[in-house]
Amino acid sequence: MKLVKGISFVIAMGALLVSCKNEGKAEEKNEEVIVENTIPADAKLETASLTIEGMTCEIGCAKTIEEKLAHTKGVKEAKVDFENNLATVIFDSNQQNLASLTETIEAVAGGDSYKVLDSKVN
Repeated sequence: MKLVKGISFVIAMGALLVSCKNEGKAEEKNEEVIVENTIPADAKLETASLTIEGMTCEIGCAKTIEEKLAHTKGVKEAKVDFENNLATVIFDSNQQNLASLTETIEAVAGGDSYKVLDSKVN
């Protein structure tokens, strides 16, 4: 009986670790990237909506993508809605564009987990 409990515990812990892969890595880099995330007074702000495929959890996946976007150079604000698979990003179009925001999202967690299906500037 102890063996079954032990194996069950190991499997559960493994599932938790795999489902939200890079949560810690995003936090490690934030301090370094925040320094370069300044929005100039003459910024041309635009709002983009990006539909994201591949998120499996709100705290690990959606929050990690949101933090990565929010700390990207030229991004003023980023919100990721897990339930609707939607990221809304306010950015300086002199520093960022839809292609670069898409690349940022798709690179999170090693580049294998998330895909931007649709994007538009509002």
